[in-house]
Amino acid sequence: MQKGELVRVWRGNLEEGSFCGYVAGVGLEFLLLWVVGDQITFDGLYTMRLRDITEVEAPESHHAFIGKALAIRKIFPRLPRDFPLDGIDQVVRAAAGHAAVMGVHVDSEEETEVCYIGRLLNIEDDGFNLQEITPDAEWLREPSFFAWDEVSTISFDEPYAQALLDVAGQWPRIDQVGSGASRG
Repeated sequence: MQKGELVRVWRGNLEEGSFCGYVAGVGLEFLLLWVVGDQITFDGLYTMRLRDITEVEAPESHHAFIGKALAIRKIFPRLPRDFPLDGIDQVVRAAAGHAAVMGVHVDSEEETEVCYIGRLLNIEDDGFNLQEITPDAEWLREPSFFAWDEVSTISFDEPYAQALLDVAGQWPRIDQVGSGASRG
C-alpha cells in the first residue's frame, strides 16, 4: 500500500478467483481494494475481511502491463482517504456515504459468497437493513436484514451495481423497516 503497487489478492476459502487492484487502506478487520477488472477497467471498491485473505502477490505479476494500460486509458485510482476499516458497522456506514447502492457479500451455507445489491435503509445493534435491487433492476419493497457477522465483503462504486441503479431508477417506498425484516 505504501509503495502504491498493484497487488493480487486471493480468498481461497471463499472463491477460486482473485482480485487485482490497489490497496486503499488496511484496518483491524478489513482491507479496502480499488479493483481492476479483467477488461483493465475500474471495477469498484471492495472492503474484504482480512481473515478471508489467503494469499497476496505484491507487486502483481503483470503490474507493468496493467499500469501502462490503465494510464493509456486515462484510468487512475481514486482512493478514498480515511475510510474506516476497523469494523463492519463502520464499513457499511462509510460505503453508504460514498455510493447510492452497495454490494453486500455474505457467507452462504456452501461456504461461498452470495452478493445482494441495494441501498442502506437503517442500522440496528445486530445488523442492518437494505432495500435490494434484483438482477432484473427492480426494487424490492420489503427490507432485507443482514447480521454483522455474516458479511464478508462490502463493495461500492461498481459499474454493475451502478447499471442496476440506472435502470431501476428512483427507489419506491419501503413497506416496513426494522427488526424482523426478511433476508434477501
